[in-house]
Amino acid sequence: MPANVERELQNVPPSQLALTNVTKLFTSQHGEPVLALDNISLTVKEAEFVCLVGPSGCGKSTILNLVAGLEQQTEGRVLLDGEEITGPGRDRMVMFQEAALFPWLNVLDNVLFGLKLKPGLTNAEREQVALFYLQLVGLEKFVHANVHELSGGMRQRVALARSLAPNPRILLMDEPFSALDTMTRESLYRDLQRIFTQRSKTILFVTHNIREAVCLGDRVVLLSPHPGRIREIFEVKLPRPRDINSPELAELSSEITAALKQYLKKDA
Repeated sequence: MPANVERELQNVPPSQLALTNVTKLFTSQHGEPVLALDNISLTVKEAEFVCLVGPSGCGKSTILNLVAGLEQQTEGRVLLDGEEITGPGRDRMVMFQEAALFPWLNVLDNVLFGLKLKPGLTNAEREQVALFYLQLVGLEKFVHANVHELSGGMRQRVALARSLAPNPRILLMDEPFSALDTMTRESLYRDLQRIFTQRSKTILFVTHNIREAVCLGDRVVLLSPHPGRIREIFEVKLPRPRDINSPELAELSSEITAALKQYLKKDA
């Protein structure tokens, strides 16, 4: 294997993320200010898997967009390794609810697309990197398949490989499994835990599904809506790999669900 490829496949140091007193205002269709996030402070440590949970309107995706550099906060600071985030960058990759694959490209070319701007690699070396990540997500037999031939779960695996291929320091995931069936989701939970352990990434994961958050995360950050506020943070001490159907996981999920209901009741 060429030295460039070996270097590219080495784990990069994961990032530390810090949001300090972050407020985000939007303007409504009627020109009125809408407070989406209110005084959010959160630190995500290097190689930590943190899940944001809460009902619609609590600002989960807005936080993800601020970290991705797709939006700017109204007040406060968003720092990656101590540096202010001012826009998108190759050190942060986003995986969305929809796979957002290019239908005119096959599986390999979709993963290669994320590597086109990666400096210091030849086209042949980029292909080797892409093939490594397709094998990591279990799609080595579907390298030349067309997107329309893939199931929903397989498309999300391609999207995951594409997000990992540039070797980012932090992976941002916005409800990537919500549209999948139960069996497919559970298979991806196992695979994502394995990849998280092997590739040592910092992950910020948005979900409505509290059980999913407990299955995957080191910590679960509970937010309430209108405006979005952090209410409580739960540490998940269960050993990996975790089974989403285990009694221990169900017990902690129930505790977080009960806390969310109490906060929503107080705010009603």
